[in-house]
Amino acid sequence: MQLIVGLGNPGPEYELTPHNLGFLLIDRLAAKHGIRVTRPECNALVGLGRIGGEEVILAKPLSYMNLSGGPVKMLLSKYGLGPDRLLAVYDELDLPWGGMKMRPRGSAAGHNGAASIISSLQTDVFWRLRLGIHPGRPFGSGASYVLRPFRKEELDELELILERAAEVAELYLAEGADKAMAVANRRA
Repeated sequence: MQLIVGLGNPGPEYELTPHNLGFLLIDRLAAKHGIRVTRPECNALVGLGRIGGEEVILAKPLSYMNLSGGPVKMLLSKYGLGPDRLLAVYDELDLPWGGMKMRPRGSAAGHNGAASIISSLQTDVFWRLRLGIHPGRPFGSGASYVLRPFRKEELDELELILERAAEVAELYLAEGADKAMAVANRRA
């Protein structure tokens, strides 16, 4: 069994913002595989199903991004999983829009949601899929940029970006993290 957690902020005002790419990927995976991510559990919305022959828990924490670690820790505990069974998906301002990187460990690199998970789990050893949101031009403050609504041209590209990220998550479940990482890291 694997836990895939998409990071984001709850509430309609954040729904279509760069900071919610993790939530959007969970929604995409759920729709593709007929998994309803609607059950409140451990301060998250959760759905159970199968992807690529693997039992999976899809989750979206109901806490704000900066407090994501608590729900992640509770879910791992509830299902008897270690951090090695976690894939955290979140936006990454240090990667170009549409790029992605996957890695098995490392610092939060300034991402408060990842920092919360590292702090709560007391380890940086868990898989993460980082989805690039950098526009390739100056953008002002990071906080205002990640919390603003997507621009029209970003929305036009969003479906393809989410589909490519979903393919990486599916590969992670079906064929393992190393194959998924090789594909994801070619798309940076």
